[in-house]
Amino acid sequence: MAPLGMPYCGNTVSNLIMIIPPIFGAIQSVRDGLEKRYIASYLALTVVGMGSWCFHMTLKYEMQLLDELPMIYSCCIFVYCMFECFKMKNSVNYHLLFTLVLFSLIVTTVYLKVKEPIFQQVMYGMLVFTLVLRSVYIVTWVYPWLRGLGYTSLGLFLLGFLLWNIDNIFCESLRNFRKKVPPIIGVTTQFHAWWHILTGLGSYLHILFSLYTRTLYLRYRPKVKFLFGIWPVILFEPLRKH
Repeated sequence: MAPLGMPYCGNTVSNLIMIIPPIFGAIQSVRDGLEKRYIASYLALTVVGMGSWCFHMTLKYEMQLLDELPMIYSCCIFVYCMFECFKMKNSVNYHLLFTLVLFSLIVTTVYLKVKEPIFQQVMYGMLVFTLVLRSVYIVTWVYPWLRGLGYTSLGLFLLGFLLWNIDNIFCESLRNFRKKVPPIIGVTTQFHAWWHILTGLGSYLHILFSLYTRTLYLRYRPKVKFLFGIWPVILFEPLRKH
């Protein structure tokens, strides 16, 4: 749990990367007429960012739930999207949908009773591992040219996870270090804030990867563009004529 002060502020503001870009992604998806599952993916990531913002701003248990449970729900949406990439347009896999909803309900019920963060982390890890396996399958056997996007998403997420663990293990040492160095240097060691930034960007790129895979299959001719030469988005060329 972060103390008040600069870490407190950094851990809160760093969530903006999970709030603002996905909102624009959802708006663009509506304009492009994309399937609702991808609109839901963007909005779910925004909810995670808002929940994390509220938790780090208040440090209340109720806000912690608003941070941690949406991580499970959003990841379930990601899993659904990834396993439905190669289906007919606007098809609905009710069996997978029911399984993921049931999984979310079970995790929510158990977590509210046991109140053990390790349980939530293990369940979340299972979903992430499922996404990794599916992503590796796609870039290995289906669309090898998407390795850059797929592995960048995974690499950023894993780097964020590593920094998060370093912050948890060496929290006291890092605090003492920040007291001895100029503030501008101390800010760079706010590894929990970096966890938000890197996993937020990694999750955003994962949505792009999933969306790119899906629209390639639907022959939308997607292309990754960089707004202002920095921020990645997916744009579509006109559909191929048959």
